[in-house]
Amino acid sequence: MNALSWVYVILFYLAMLILFVGVVRKIIQYARTPAPLKIPTTPAPVTKAGVVWRMTTEVVLFNSLFKANRWIWIFGWMFHFALLLAFLRHLRYVFTPNFLLWPLIDNWLVLNAGKYAAYAMLFGLLGLLARRFLVDRVRYISSPSDYLMLVLILGIAGTGTWMSFVNHIDIIQLKEFVLGLFTLSWQPLPTDAVLLTHLSLVLTLMVIFPISKLLHAPGVFFSPTRNQVDNPRERRHIAPWARELETGN
Repeated sequence: MNALSWVYVILFYLAMLILFVGVVRKIIQYARTPAPLKIPTTPAPVTKAGVVWRMTTEVVLFNSLFKANRWIWIFGWMFHFALLLAFLRHLRYVFTPNFLLWPLIDNWLVLNAGKYAAYAMLFGLLGLLARRFLVDRVRYISSPSDYLMLVLILGIAGTGTWMSFVNHIDIIQLKEFVLGLFTLSWQPLPTDAVLLTHLSLVLTLMVIFPISKLLHAPGVFFSPTRNQVDNPRERRHIAPWARELETGN
C-alpha cells in the first residue's frame, strides 16, 4: 500500500471512532435530560400506540413539516428519501454476496434508484440552501454553520454524482479498500482526485456530525413535544428528579 492509502485508513478509523462515541454520548445525554413538564404539541395522541404512530409519520413522512410549509417539505423529503436510496446503494461496498440480505442490496431496482436519486438529492439540497438565502425570517436565524453544512453535503452529493455519470472509478478496488477497513485486511485506495475529494468530505461530515444540527436524526426520538402522551388530566407527570425530592430519597 502507498502512503496515501495508509493516511485514509487511519483517518477512517479516527472518523468512525469520533462519530460513534460522539453520537452515543449525545443519545445518553438526551435520554438523561429530564422533561419536567407535559408538553406534547397539540393535537397530540392520548395513547402510547398513538405516540408510536405519530413518531413514525414524523420520521418517515415529516408530518409536522408538511403541515407547516409544503415547499420546504418537498425539498426536505426529497433530499432525505434520496439519501436513503443512496445509502442502500452504498451498502454493496460494505457487504459481500455471502451476506444474508445481499439480494435486497444488489438488485436492479436499488442500484438504479440509488444512482438516479443523486439528482433528487442535489435538487433538494439546492432548494434548502436557496431557502436560507431567500426567506427573510430563515436567513435571520441562520448561522454560518447552517450554510456550510448544506455546502458540505452538496459537495458529497456532487462528487458522488460526478463519479456515477461522468468520471467512473475502479469500483472493484474501492470495494476491496472498504471491506479491508472492516476485516483489518487493508488494501490500496484508488487515487482518483474526485474520489479522494468525495471521501475527504465524507470524513469531514463524520467528524462534525456529533456536534452539528444533524443530530436531529436521533434527537427527534427524545423530543418531549413528540414522544409524550397527552394525558395530563388522567395521569400526573412528575420528572424523576422531582419524584426523588417528593419521596425524600
